[in-house]
Amino acid sequence: MDLSKVRTNSKRKTSKRLGRGSGSGWGKTAGRGNKGAGQRSGPLWPYIGFNGGNIPFARKIPKRGFSIYKSDIFQVVNLGDIQEKIKGVAEIDPKILKEASLINDAEKPVKILADIKGKLSLKATFKADSFSQKAKKAIEDIGGKAECLKR
Repeated sequence: MDLSKVRTNSKRKTSKRLGRGSGSGWGKTAGRGNKGAGQRSGPLWPYIGFNGGNIPFARKIPKRGFSIYKSDIFQVVNLGDIQEKIKGVAEIDPKILKEASLINDAEKPVKILADIKGKLSLKATFKADSFSQKAKKAIEDIGGKAECLKR
């Protein structure tokens, strides 16, 4: 085998030299066509969602509903989950719920709901920002306390 006769399979690709006269094949309009946004320099579209000067799609579709500006977004915890994960505690507050990984943040508002299979057997003082009526009744029926935090 002679190394001087070895050749690569691919050919070297040279870049097109645009706008170098009509003899080059890429003169005059330099492959950009006649008129329009594609022929002009600069970005092809002014912004995402641009519709060629027509009304953009995002403005055509109806806007429905509303969002409450400063609504309290509660971290929801069910009594069944509390009874399952927490045992032998006299007082249940957001810090204990955080340690049991039932909520993500002890500083954000917590609401306790009454979703439980069977009856509640955990007699404790529950401290949360809000309770559902069924949860409050279930806690007080077994002799526990439901205290709302003032935060």
